[in-house]
Amino acid sequence: MRKRQQGFTLLELIVVVTIIGILATIALPALKNVPTRAQESVLLTDLVTFRDVIDQYYADKGNYPPTLEALVEEGYLRAIPIDPITKSADTWVPIYEEFDSDQEPAETDLPEDGQPGIEDVHSGSERLSLDGTPYSEW
Repeated sequence: MRKRQQGFTLLELIVVVTIIGILATIALPALKNVPTRAQESVLLTDLVTFRDVIDQYYADKGNYPPTLEALVEEGYLRAIPIDPITKSADTWVPIYEEFDSDQEPAETDLPEDGQPGIEDVHSGSERLSLDGTPYSEW
């Protein structure tokens, strides 16, 4: 009897390639949103950092920062982060504190220039997130 030669038959190779194709077809839709999920994760981290720093500024100074650049100038941030959705550091939308129009704020509540400060920040993107909410509402 002759020994059988080493190697794979054509049928075995076709079965393996078919199985790999089926697995790739199943995995591809799950991997499609990975870059967007990464951008959303970075955006959430940036927003949490902004809000933390604004609260620290308020605790130290007794009022909110007048601009985002003031956070950098005062040493609370090294630089204003780039919005991962819009790919720009200039598109952040600051939300300024509101004072009751019936009641004047105390002088200690206002910064030196008398203008309201930034109490929150949102993304300037008009796009919708994967869960259907606008990034500008995060």
